[in-house]
Amino acid sequence: MGDDSEWMKLPIDQKCEHKLWKARLNGYEEALKLFEKIDDEKSPEWSKYLGLIKKFVIDSNAVAQLKGLEAALAYVENAHVAGKTTGEVVSGVVNKVFNQPKARAKELGIDICLMFVEIEKGEVVQEELLKGLDNKNPKIIVACIETLRRALSEFGSKIISLKPIIKVLPKLFESREKAVRDEAKLLAIEIYRWIRDALRPPLQNINSVQLKELEEEWVKLPSSAPKQTRFLRSQQEMKAKFEQQQAAGGDAEGGGDDGDEAVPQVDAYELLEAVEILSKLPKDFYDKIEAKKWQERKEALEAVELLVKNPKLEAGDYADLVKALKKVVGKDTNVMLVALAAKCLAGLAMGLRKKFGQYAGHVVPTILEKFKEKKPQVVQALQEAIDAIFLTTTLQNLSEDILAVMDNKNPTIKQQTSLFIARSFRHCTPSTLPKSLLKPFCAALLKHINDSAPEVRDAAFEALATALKVAGEKAVNPFLTDVDKLKLDRIKECAEKVELASGGKAGGAADRKESRPVAGKAPVLSGAAGDKDTKENVVKSGPLKKPPAAKVGGPPKKGKQAAAGGVGSAGSKGKKGAEVKEIFEPELSIEVCEEKASAVLPASCIQQLDSSNWKERLACMEEFQKAVELMDKTEMPCQALVRMLAKKPGWKETNFQVMQIKLHIVALVSQKGTFSKTSAQIVLDGLVDKIGDVKCGNNAKEALTAIAEACQLPWTAEQVMSMAFSQKNPKNQSETLNWLSNAIKEFGFSGLNVKAFISNVKTALAATNPAVRTSAITLLGVLYLYVGPSLRMFFEDEKPALLSQIDAEFEKMQGQTPPAPTRGSSKHTVGSGDDGEEGDDQEEAGNDVVDLLPRADISDKITSELVSKIGDKNWKIRKEGLDEVASIINEAKFIQPNIGELAPALKSRLNDSNKILVQQTLSILQQLATAIGPNIKQHVKNLGISIITILGDSKSNVRAASLTTINAWTEQTGMKEWLEGEDLSEELKKENPFLRQELLGWLAEKLPTLRTVPSDLFFCVSHLYSCLEDRNGDVRKKAQDALPFFMMHLGFEKMAKATGKLKPASKDQVLAMLEKAKANMPAKPAPPTKSCSRTVGTAPAKCQTASGSGEDFMASSVDTKTDIKKTKAGGTATKTKGIQGKKVPSKPNLKEDDDRSGPIFVIVPGGKEQRMKDEKGLKVLKWNFTTPRDEYIEQLKTQMSSCVAKWLQDEMFHSDFQHHNKALAVMVEHLEIEKDGVISCLDLILKWLTLRFFDTNTSVLMKALEYLKLLFTMLNQEEYHLTENEATSFIPYLVLKVGESKDVIRRDVRAILNRMCLVYPASKMFTFIMEGTKSKNSKQRAECLEELGCLVESYGMNVCQPTPGKALKEMAIHIGDRDNTVRNAALNTIVTVYNVHGDQVFKLIGNLSEKDMSMLEERIKRSAKRPNAALARQVDEKPQRIQSVSANANMLRKGPAEDMSSKLNQARNMSGHSEATHTVPREFQLDLDEIENDNGTVRCEMPALVQHKLDDILEPVLIPEPKIRAVSPHFDDMHSNTASTINFVISQVASGDINTSIQALAQIDEVLRQEDKAEAMSGHIDQFLIATFMQLRLIYNTHMADEKLDKDEIVKLYSCIIGNMISLFRIESLAREASAGVLKDLMHGLITLMLDSRVEDLEEGQQVIRSVNLLVVKVLEKSDQTNILSALLVLLQDSLLATASSPKFSELVMKCLWRMVRLLPETINTINLDRIMLDIHIFMKVFPKEKLKQCKSELTIRTLKTLIHTLCKLKGPKILDHLTMIDNKNESELEAHLCRVMKHSLDQTGSKTDKGTEKGASRIDEKSPKAKVNDILAEIFKKIGSKENTKEGLAELYDYKKKYSDADIEPFLKNSSQFFQSYVERGLRLIEMEREGKGRIPSSTGVSPQMEVSCIPTATNTVSSSIGNSNGEEVGPSVYLERLKILRQRCGLDNAKQEERPPLTSQLSKPSVPAVASSTDMLHSKLSQLRESREQYQHIDTDSNQTHSSGTTTSSSSASNIDELKKRLERIKSSRK
Repeated sequence: MGDDSEWMKLPIDQKCEHKLWKARLNGYEEALKLFEKIDDEKSPEWSKYLGLIKKFVIDSNAVAQLKGLEAALAYVENAHVAGKTTGEVVSGVVNKVFNQPKARAKELGIDICLMFVEIEKGEVVQEELLKGLDNKNPKIIVACIETLRRALSEFGSKIISLKPIIKVLPKLFESREKAVRDEAKLLAIEIYRWIRDALRPPLQNINSVQLKELEEEWVKLPSSAPKQTRFLRSQQEMKAKFEQQQAAGGDAEGGGDDGDEAVPQVDAYELLEAVEILSKLPKDFYDKIEAKKWQERKEALEAVELLVKNPKLEAGDYADLVKALKKVVGKDTNVMLVALAAKCLAGLAMGLRKKFGQYAGHVVPTILEKFKEKKPQVVQALQEAIDAIFLTTTLQNLSEDILAVMDNKNPTIKQQTSLFIARSFRHCTPSTLPKSLLKPFCAALLKHINDSAPEVRDAAFEALATALKVAGEKAVNPFLTDVDKLKLDRIKECAEKVELASGGKAGGAADRKESRPVAGKAPVLSGAAGDKDTKENVVKSGPLKKPPAAKVGGPPKKGKQAAAGGVGSAGSKGKKGAEVKEIFEPELSIEVCEEKASAVLPASCIQQLDSSNWKERLACMEEFQKAVELMDKTEMPCQALVRMLAKKPGWKETNFQVMQIKLHIVALVSQKGTFSKTSAQIVLDGLVDKIGDVKCGNNAKEALTAIAEACQLPWTAEQVMSMAFSQKNPKNQSETLNWLSNAIKEFGFSGLNVKAFISNVKTALAATNPAVRTSAITLLGVLYLYVGPSLRMFFEDEKPALLSQIDAEFEKMQGQTPPAPTRGSSKHTVGSGDDGEEGDDQEEAGNDVVDLLPRADISDKITSELVSKIGDKNWKIRKEGLDEVASIINEAKFIQPNIGELAPALKSRLNDSNKILVQQTLSILQQLATAIGPNIKQHVKNLGISIITILGDSKSNVRAASLTTINAWTEQTGMKEWLEGEDLSEELKKENPFLRQELLGWLAEKLPTLRTVPSDLFFCVSHLYSCLEDRNGDVRKKAQDALPFFMMHLGFEKMAKATGKLKPASKDQVLAMLEKAKANMPAKPAPPTKSCSRTVGTAPAKCQTASGSGEDFMASSVDTKTDIKKTKAGGTATKTKGIQGKKVPSKPNLKEDDDRSGPIFVIVPGGKEQRMKDEKGLKVLKWNFTTPRDEYIEQLKTQMSSCVAKWLQDEMFHSDFQHHNKALAVMVEHLEIEKDGVISCLDLILKWLTLRFFDTNTSVLMKALEYLKLLFTMLNQEEYHLTENEATSFIPYLVLKVGESKDVIRRDVRAILNRMCLVYPASKMFTFIMEGTKSKNSKQRAECLEELGCLVESYGMNVCQPTPGKALKEMAIHIGDRDNTVRNAALNTIVTVYNVHGDQVFKLIGNLSEKDMSMLEERIKRSAKRPNAALARQVDEKPQRIQSVSANANMLRKGPAEDMSSKLNQARNMSGHSEATHTVPREFQLDLDEIENDNGTVRCEMPALVQHKLDDILEPVLIPEPKIRAVSPHFDDMHSNTASTINFVISQVASGDINTSIQALAQIDEVLRQEDKAEAMSGHIDQFLIATFMQLRLIYNTHMADEKLDKDEIVKLYSCIIGNMISLFRIESLAREASAGVLKDLMHGLITLMLDSRVEDLEEGQQVIRSVNLLVVKVLEKSDQTNILSALLVLLQDSLLATASSPKFSELVMKCLWRMVRLLPETINTINLDRIMLDIHIFMKVFPKEKLKQCKSELTIRTLKTLIHTLCKLKGPKILDHLTMIDNKNESELEAHLCRVMKHSLDQTGSKTDKGTEKGASRIDEKSPKAKVNDILAEIFKKIGSKENTKEGLAELYDYKKKYSDADIEPFLKNSSQFFQSYVERGLRLIEMEREGKGRIPSSTGVSPQMEVSCIPTATNTVSSSIGNSNGEEVGPSVYLERLKILRQRCGLDNAKQEERPPLTSQLSKPSVPAVASSTDMLHSKLSQLRESREQYQHIDTDSNQTHSSGTTTSSSSASNIDELKKRLERIKSSRK
């Protein structure tokens, strides 16, 4: 017992390991109790036993083992860590328990195994049990089988994978042990319960007795589906449901559902082992199959037949075998062999399944042709073969071949093909049988139901019935409209009998309610359907739910309407709608016609038809017209009426008035009556004859259009074209072409025969008459809109001159979308309400256009000689063969997909050893894709996949060529064909790193663009996982990139499940990656938006434009990878983003709103200090990295959790960039409210912002920088100083961003660096920036050097760290940099230092290379500043500046500081304050009052003052004039932070979110309504207007089309916009700032809004439109008259050019112009006539008189004439002096027209004008009347106001005042700002001093350039207008040099050369031709201007006093100031000592 007592004391876990079995037994018992007692499954207690459980199981003592098993079972059931022990425990159970004699042990062992399955470890358990089946001990085998059987019985076949079990089953049946065989039998019965007959094939080879026994047992099994009875831990919900149903005694429905899913899950084919048969073919097979004796051929085929009996064949290259079998089927004379070969093909197709798909296209045509055989056994074999082959491919792929055979004359072939179609349809679903397929099949079958052979008719009926059953009546009915009732009833009768492969469900539903199955099924089927098919369904399922389905039994009219509605603009599909209406009418004799006509026309009318008196004929025609107008459609005998019109004189009528009415009557008859092609034939000839007539041409065209509407455009156009070109009249030909161009736009492109047109157009292009050629080219332009670039191919052989004209026309059309059809059947689509169908049809239209092009059949050119050439041993001959192929394809241009033996020949060349030939083959395949078009998809499997193989080539150029080829193919085929089957997964399986990385890269690019993918994509997943662990880094990276896109289609669950087969280590790794990818998983692209599908005629890709415009122009950007790809897909990126964004907060919405009300930053006392301590003590990671790793992000997240609101933190660390944008917007909002909170978390905020610097998304970066600017302004205001910790963890990352490629970002970063100097010592900043100059990024080096220069200029040399010498040496190194900008920056910086420090710089720099030194000396010479001046200024300026600034500050503080109501005002106040005190932190400023009162207790060390000779200060010229600063009190606040706040608010105006936009508009409105604040908007007007019309465009394109949006919201937004604009345009000074480009876009937006019928339909729509009317009037009256007039002219020009523009639009623009013309007498003197004349010139150049006359309305030409006449009337002959801006006056008729008008007016009045006044005031007559004086002064002030002519204007004003001393200029100054007035006075004073010779004056007028820009009214326009001239050409560098020179002189940098300077105007005259720049360019230039000016003013020292010395006289006060300063400085120094 002593021993016992020892082990009794041990803890349980040690007892369990004790060597005494009793101790172990006791341990197991106690462990069992313990395990049952522990409640918490995650208790640490469990981990103690992890390593022991295996020992529990394999205990050597049988008694102890039993207890051990019980304890182990309890452990597995309760411990969360149990799963880790699965492998070892189950292995122990199998080997050490199942062989035990005790039944209890075995029972417990089985329970443990099943428990492991329950805790989700089924795969491991199964693996161990299957290993156990190889054990030699039969007991173990039996127990393993039993365990497997019980697992399957309880958990079901979804959890227990059957494939590996079935694989070993036959082997178990062969066991010698009866017990094993019996257990195997039970297992087979259990498996049969789950998968039924799928088990038969794998067991077909077992002993027949056993099979028979099994069969008997199988029969006894219940037929109901088995149900899972035991559930995994993750299936607890199912378990509860199951138990509940069990209790209720009902059928377990939930289980039932699962069962349903489980039953079809296992396919017998999947359970089979694939057999390799190619190597087993007889060696002489290919010889034998060609043998002459049929017996030998039979032997060969029998050998194959035997091999293909294997139910599953291994993939391989079967091309040769298929080719041989195809030859036998097609050409063998022995029908028995044909049947045998067909059986072999059927066997191959069944054994290979999808892998046979690539050969299907070759074999099917042969089999179909062979159906001509009558022998039943041959027909049956062929049927089996073609049915088996059909299952390996899709109907889409075979459609071409099937349809080709449908026209065969042999009735048997027709019958069998129809039957095959019927059988094929049964395997289809509504999604795999789209309308695009149904249409051609139905058309072909409809011909067959009228066939003479009854068997053909029956087969056709069966096929149509099957289609009806599968696709539903709604889809098929439109194609059956011409079928008579008897036949229709028969089709429906047959449809009821049809049984579908899927069990007839779809059909039944389709019969009851057609709309449901389509709508409901689409999403389900989308997985299997192709990209295009599903598009249709997804689109369809939306709208169909809304209207109740049209009942089939309803009146037939409805059906017809639907048909017409469904047509859309669907290419040739357009015919079907019209065919419904097409009337066939026999030709009537003239007598019958006269009879019919006399019944409806007055008798007098008929008598006078051929009267010789034209007046009688005219009266007759008028009566005729009245009669037709009053006639009813049903009574109108169209043919009779038109025959009467054609009666003598008919179309030879000589009187034009009679003829016009005659033509009008033709139009009326064809519009009102039922007009047939027979009637049309009678009149067309006459119409074409008159189309070129000057007086009757328009009427003829109208009649033709009406006929086209009645008889369809395609038919009419073909007739008209052939008639026009059969006659010689060129005028008729050109007008016919013009009519056709217009008609195509009106009717759409439906069904036009491009081929016929092309031959006619070629004839026209060769015509001698230029008008015919021009019309032909115009027609080509219109065709190009629909056909696209492929059209050019047909004209490549034209003469180069002609070709260049065609190209120019095409270029004009580039990017334009075809207009929506307004006539013909197409126009009904839009109104039909059947949006889904319409969208689908339009998509088809794109393909259809390509189908319309004539395709050549090149199969006969692919001769056997050519094929053998391509396969020759000599590479040169192979190359020749390939060259030949290339030239064949080139010649044919468009070819049919039938390319004979070319495909295998090219395929073999892809493996050529000669890489050059491989590349050549790839380029041929690329050509082939373009030539064959979408039908190339037939060749994807046999050729396409081989191209993918080449991606594994070792040469990068070959890989690149391969990728280009693949992309060319996918462009034509879409992705569906490529992803179907296992071909791609086979490629990925190959362990070739190149192949893998290229293929994965390609998939990553393509997958995000697809909305659905075939389920076969799943086959690639296992290989994708192996790529994730590939040895090659690139492969791993590409696999990681592709992972989210796989997940996007397959779902996380499915992908996670697929990791089950990986090794444990790999599995964990892959699962982690999956989790990561899940966070980045993009949303699937949304279906194309309706607004897009409606406007875009053909190419779906063009939707981008519509969706793109919805982007927020400032905040949002499409920079992330996924977005780029999304846009590619359909440009619907914005939409998906929106959806993604909205998904997150949808559920906990209410809660969140409550949460969000509190502060966002929580103040934790001492939190920041603690964080710093932790970082110093290395308790946390120091914030220092090259790219942020996950641990840094996690650390920051943890630190933030205590002091940042939870919801904000979620936004900040979200994986989607849009959430970061939201977070930043919130932070901006709370910045002012929570200053203390922000400061307490500042270190964390700055760290988070550094993470944003590493994002690739520009919009986030822009927002972050905007926030930083506001943040540092606030910190400066709060007098906060950055701590070292904050600075070091932020500044280095900010400096990185100074090297960004985008200009805007660089400027923002520089601005932030400037502001930081206010809260952090500049000397310390210097070190960080100096570090930045060592970067590899040249932009960063250059910007850092410039920044260093600014620091030195602002703070002097003391800023240089560690010493000026070292710093300068560092900078000087960069003079030798290889990058030019860096060199320049380094030189400029050192020049700046030289200007501050003088020649001492050279000593400090030390030795420089000769080249560098010479560059530096040269640069210093060029710099005009003198060092001593700079020195003086450095000491002198600071005290002066502070005085002036503080005075200014006081003014500001007294002003608006009391009113803190609006945000903008706060910002303005704040900025006023910051500018005023300028450098608030004391250590950086020279605030003398403070320092004097300080008595030596300085809070931080003062930088030592540089000793300078103070005598220099007395040098008078150099004293800056402090007065300038005080002139404009608003200047500071204008250019500081208000600007950025306004920018921010304006950026929100264009937001996609309506509420954000409304809030922003409200803020701006508040500012605009208060007069004292409104001028803050100055300088932002263009930017604001751009944002506004962007919002208008967004509403028009996106919001109005969004049915989910409440329209009241939209009305509210419209009201805000219009209200704002009206407020803005009431303030004339602001309204005049709007530039022409922006006004043009604004007017465009407003007029579009006025014409938007959707707005009219809204409740308050009329009110909105009235407001817009009012606003338009305001804009016209208040804007700068030049700009608005220019804008309207350009807008009119654009609207007339744009084919899509409505005439109503142009009309409204013209009305605006009329209003402007009425205003001209008052405004003429304020208008820059030169510019207006240039605009009129351009207009007349684009629209010469002839072209204008062609316009339907004469309004345009009248408007233009009125404008020119009015200008001439007001200006007289002087108007001719205003043509200065026009380079080549001969380009338009303007000058000639003006001369004509002048001559006319002179003839009437005699010349009274005096031309001598053009040079301004100096030559004005003394007796000039008052009005004229006003004109002259207005002209002068206009010059002063313009940037270029300001000097000239001042000089002229001075001369004028001298000449007329009594002239009163007060009225002109009265309306201008205070600043402008003082500017004029000062200018006049300076001129006076200059003229009277009181000393040399610097050229600057005392205003720094920045101030000039902001004060001169027209300056806002200068940036954009001077960038390029009016043609948009770039301006040469010389112009910029001149401008630079002028600026330098203005700034006093180049005084010496001042006299030689030519007048400013001459230099700038060219570039300043005002281009109406696009408004976005304007915005960018505007912003950059604002930013520059802001930055300049943010510099500590940068204010106008410092930048330029500008005064000349020293007032006594300033002299006394200097003495005062000297004394104060001395006092300070002495007190310091």
